Amino acid sequence: MGQDSDKHEHGGGFDDYNQAVAEYRQSFPSKKEVIEGTPDQAVAEMMRHLDSLGVDTVFDRFDKQKPHCSFGLAGICCKICVMGPCKITEKSRRGSCGADADLIVARNLLRMIAAGTASHGARGREVMLGLKAAAEGRLNIPIVGEKKIAAMAGRLGVKVEGREVRDVALDLANVLLEDISRTDPGPHRTLAALAPPERQKVWKELDILPISAYHEVFEAYHRTTTGTDGDWKNVMKQFHRCGLAYAWSSVMGSNIAMDGLLGLPVRSSVKVNLGALKLGTVNIAVHGHSPLLVSEIVRVGRTEEMVKLAQARGAQGIEFYGICCSGLSAMYRYGGVIPLSNAVGAECVLATGALDLWVADVQDVFPSIMAVARCFQTAVVTTSDSGRLPGAEHIGYDHDHSNIGESTELAKKIVLRGIESFAARREVPTHIPSYEIAGEIGFSLENIGPDGLKGLAEALTLGQIIGVVNLVGCNNPRVIYEKNVVELCRALIAKDVLVITNGCASYSLLKLGFCHPKAKELAGPGLKAFLGDLPPVWHMGECLDNARASVLFRTLADNVGADLKDMPLAFASPEWSNEKGLAAATAFRLLGLNSYHSVYAPIQGSAALTNFFSEETKKTLGSSMIVELDALKLAERIVSDMRARRSANPKFQQ
Repeated sequence: MGQDSDKHEHGGGFDDYNQAVAEYRQSFPSKKEVIEGTPDQAVAEMMRHLDSLGVDTVFDRFDKQKPHCSFGLAGICCKICVMGPCKITEKSRRGSCGADADLIVARNLLRMIAAGTASHGARGREVMLGLKAAAEGRLNIPIVGEKKIAAMAGRLGVKVEGREVRDVALDLANVLLEDISRTDPGPHRTLAALAPPERQKVWKELDILPISAYHEVFEAYHRTTTGTDGDWKNVMKQFHRCGLAYAWSSVMGSNIAMDGLLGLPVRSSVKVNLGALKLGTVNIAVHGHSPLLVSEIVRVGRTEEMVKLAQARGAQGIEFYGICCSGLSAMYRYGGVIPLSNAVGAECVLATGALDLWVADVQDVFPSIMAVARCFQTAVVTTSDSGRLPGAEHIGYDHDHSNIGESTELAKKIVLRGIESFAARREVPTHIPSYEIAGEIGFSLENIGPDGLKGLAEALTLGQIIGVVNLVGCNNPRVIYEKNVVELCRALIAKDVLVITNGCASYSLLKLGFCHPKAKELAGPGLKAFLGDLPPVWHMGECLDNARASVLFRTLADNVGADLKDMPLAFASPEWSNEKGLAAATAFRLLGLNSYHSVYAPIQGSAALTNFFSEETKKTLGSSMIVELDALKLAERIVSDMRARRSANPKFQQ
């Protein structure tokens, strides 16, 4: 009787999902296919160079993992307690505790999104603490974003008129910190002030409004412990609470603090890719996601004192390079920070031999960089107690940030370490591919301007632009490195879809020239006419700057006079690879916008969860998770769905 019940519940679909997972696993490219297919020839050259040196990369290690575990790919392996690990099979349809495939997949997903909420939340908390310390005078960093502080404080109920900026900033920082860490249930003030009213009504009816990021992560781990929440649908309610906490504290709250303390993006041009590496200078790469100490490292490294010290050791000067999001954050604020690579390509950058110092803070810093750094005598310094690397030197904040006021002193030590490394490694051979291109960066709602935004809304309404896609996400060796991002972008802009981008995917688009005005020649006639002297891809910064995309989307909807769920807007992360990526896609689906991918979430072992993401959320949220391995087919689906939204809304001309 129990087995028959299980078979009815799951539709007897073990053969179906086994075949689907087997086909998916076979689609994973080999390293050879990556070298032949990656669109960035600098990457292909460096991979061959590393091969000749016998140095492993992420692509070698990925190949050695094959064949990947089908139970893990399908999400039906449970390791939460030590009665297992348990896996769901035709013979054993429940784990030792009685959890079935649906519950196991749901619990695994909830723990994933909780980790994503914590990851961006932790780096966001650091900059919130930085804003508070600067307001209190404990951190000697100027508060640059006065206008942002005044605008956000006013919306969050903080008195602005007649008060000093430091006093307003202090109160604002406390509101943001309370939203991220509230334990006594109460309204989430950032969400209540900034989220669209129509969405808030939906979230309240679904009972998924969050208390705080800390609480929802805490509760996620609580209800997935042994013998607690056994209802997969209830687990998914908590999944969505984490998604909202991620969106409005970990991302939006962090963005407010970051812009308030460090300032808004500045529109400018930048040189991109490995050919922009310089010789004869102290070369310092910043890698990770936490902008607070990085901003001070860049500032200190440009002082006359440090430049003279570098020159005294035989260097022409000091140059900064960006890896992952720390590089993007510094790039669009301070200029002259040259973006080189996202996280997956970091080993290729190190293998140029041109970097004297690698500064690593948190997230997407693979432990493997230490082995490559040793090969080329590159010094590695970690700056966060959350992100230590074996063999690296540590110069950074302590666990409780009690030394946050020493940021300038820490930055000086780090820059001096780079100068020392330059002097010690002059004989290290270099290999720098001759690939370099220019890109336009620093787009945000604030610097597009009212006329520009009005023009965009009109172009969208009239059908000159079919829609807007936020094209983002980390990279994943399950697909050919950066190929799906590039192919998807090329196909979208050719169909008159404007693309905005941030984070790891934005490196791909910068390096291949899509962020330069010349790339408008690849755009469809409507988009091309709209762009004028703008590029067809607007670079909006680091992955935390998904907040800029959501604000732009909300403002566009307000200008058009439509609900977000009815707008021809979309989120795409074709090569996503981690917990933050799961959370980001969820955040946009909660806004009523579809998310599009070329990598499956680990849900194929549950027919119920597969249906939940493809069909049920379409009814409750107005959005779905859509997966298509082929980037060109994914582009076709995005455009088709946008046209359907336009057809359903009389405000849009076809």
